[in-house]
Amino acid sequence: MQTLINKLDWGSISPVKTLNNFFKCWVGVALIGQWVFAAYILSIYAFPTLFGHTALTHSLSPGQGIKAENSVDLFVFFAHILPAALMALSGMFQLFPKIRNKYPKFHRYNGRMFMVFGLSGAFTGLYLTWGAGFRFSDIGSLGVTLNGLLIPIAIYFAWKAAINKNFIAHQRFAIHSFILINGVWSFRLYLMGWFIVNQGANGNTRNIDGPADITLSFASYLLPMAIAEIIFWAQRNRSNNIKWLASGFATLGLLITLLGVGSAITMMWIPRIKQAFEGLF
Repeated sequence: MQTLINKLDWGSISPVKTLNNFFKCWVGVALIGQWVFAAYILSIYAFPTLFGHTALTHSLSPGQGIKAENSVDLFVFFAHILPAALMALSGMFQLFPKIRNKYPKFHRYNGRMFMVFGLSGAFTGLYLTWGAGFRFSDIGSLGVTLNGLLIPIAIYFAWKAAINKNFIAHQRFAIHSFILINGVWSFRLYLMGWFIVNQGANGNTRNIDGPADITLSFASYLLPMAIAEIIFWAQRNRSNNIKWLASGFATLGLLITLLGVGSAITMMWIPRIKQAFEGLF
């Protein structure tokens, strides 16, 4: 993180540099959040299963999926949750221009892996929600359902643009694909951040179908997608005022992510990682 801060260029303040610097900060914060999330998934799902401590996973899992007794549903559940750890470890590298330019093969193959696992996560998630019935409530599942339906659409356009060598369009749809694939991760951040801001639940229910729950379930991917579109618009526009406006929205996205990552790490991920290792060893 210190290396990232040292690379920031605040010398001569300009809207372009400001926007780039806030984006770098956002990537740094998101990278930390993604890697801790990967450690969380491995700790409460993968390691207990490998060591034969499935009861530990049952006690630590915040959702219902792992409690299923149907072997097919369990297989689909792990096929849904475990690739998320690999995507969390490697997906952020797609956003580094230096890696993209210096290692184009890695960028292509890592991108393909990310999108294949993203499609798998979307389809298995929809099955688990509506086929296997792993949901807290119908209305509370609408946000994640729309998220899952949008993932293959965004991935298709990102893939088609890459095939046609329209790299500007590819970057745009790839960013939207990245945001959508990480929608459930973002929902955790938004929910934990909401609890911190309100010092507890406010418009939330145990079934994740309160007005705040539903709003956050949609906002967790629609808001960052809207911010991304504003940034793309500013990049195409020569007006400094518009670029400053985009910088303001980028700052909003950074602050929301920073609050969410900090809250999720301290309130959910690290405590459960510690509990998992205490149970295993």
